[in-house]
Amino acid sequence: MDENNSLKKFTTAQFLNFALGFFGLQFAWQMRIILSGPVTENLGASPFIYGLIWLAGPFTGMVVQPLIGALSDKTVSPLGRRRPYLLGGAILASIALVIFPNSASVANLLHNITGLELPSWTALLFAAIMIWVIDACVNVAQGPYRALIPDVVPEEQHSLANSYISLAIGLGSVIAAGTAPFLSIVCKYQMSIPAQFVMAALAFTLGMIWTCIKISEGKTTRSQEVKQEVKNDETFLDSLKGFFALSPEVSKICTMQFFTWIGTMCMMIFFTQYAVHTIYCVPDLTSAADSTKELYSHATLQGTNFSSICFAIFNLVCFLVAIPIGVLSAKYTNKKVHIISLITMILAYMGMFFSKEPVIVAAMMGVAGIGWASICALPFAMLSQFIKKGTEGSVMGIFNIFIAGPQVFVCTLVAWFINQCSFGMGSDYINYHWEYSFAVGAVCLAIAALIANTVKEK
Repeated sequence: MDENNSLKKFTTAQFLNFALGFFGLQFAWQMRIILSGPVTENLGASPFIYGLIWLAGPFTGMVVQPLIGALSDKTVSPLGRRRPYLLGGAILASIALVIFPNSASVANLLHNITGLELPSWTALLFAAIMIWVIDACVNVAQGPYRALIPDVVPEEQHSLANSYISLAIGLGSVIAAGTAPFLSIVCKYQMSIPAQFVMAALAFTLGMIWTCIKISEGKTTRSQEVKQEVKNDETFLDSLKGFFALSPEVSKICTMQFFTWIGTMCMMIFFTQYAVHTIYCVPDLTSAADSTKELYSHATLQGTNFSSICFAIFNLVCFLVAIPIGVLSAKYTNKKVHIISLITMILAYMGMFFSKEPVIVAAMMGVAGIGWASICALPFAMLSQFIKKGTEGSVMGIFNIFIAGPQVFVCTLVAWFINQCSFGMGSDYINYHWEYSFAVGAVCLAIAALIANTVKEK
């Protein structure tokens, strides 16, 4: 009997148990995105240095996920194939999350223990290392997590399973971003940055432990059978060749994913700058005097707060529509629902390109959340139709290259393009057309939608 046909359908409770680990993963990842800037800036990081540190995510994604995914296909352990990586990644990332905001204290401790006169940038270097550890460990957990879906979920529920992951991504992001502001406004208690990272570490570890306890991968004999299916001497290059030999549709899905993530990251990376400099008209202050920065401090704070609100709306919509998108895709096919979702995101980008009204921009971010919910689920569901049994981990790991690679593209070329598009503000200041990132993103999303239309689903 085909193993997939023997898998029992998941109940709603099982899907929630399955998604809780990803909720913790996204909680930790969102906290890293929100607060890593203030931590490294306090340690002396310039925007350029922070940009280099930020590249930890895509680089580790391109290297770690494919290798760990391939390893998880061959792993035989009492915990199963995937769970050792889910637990190991969560625990190591959580340790780094706790240490990261305390990098200055760690540097001082090293000085006291060794008696050596350490360079002034020691704390920043240590913080950068912790960022790379966090990103690498998140990728260690993420690839096998996606590969766990075809292992334990019946094929007809793959879209729904990925939609529950989208739900976890949206909810994890909203709670991670909103907990500290909620406590500050409602309870008049301001959480410190180290305390917020401890909260993220607990969410990641406890959520992943819960999922690993509640979701069974099956008996060890199944892992032994998989080990026989995947040759022990198979190299990563063999896996890469096998990945593209799966079917012509896989290449189309990968190309679609590449352009999709260029479009997505054009918004995620540059939206805060767009909010501060385009909507609230704050000029470029990188070389401004302290008195000038003080003059624009209120507007800068307004823009930053507005950006946080917009991201909360964006992720809240993702959370609300994640399950409906899974249900609709099961009825009307992944491809059709995904194309419509991408079109809504394109319309949202164009609305933000042409409008500077905060209410309209916030509404457009909500509309973009529909596309984000689809991006987090349906491309993976489309790909899972073409995965060969026993190669799920390596396939999902290699697929992540087409998510991580576009981030490098956006951080370098798109950032360079915006840097060339300056304009004067009065006689003393300049600003940049941050809204151009939405134009680039809309074009890339349109290309992704056209490519998606050519995919022939099973």
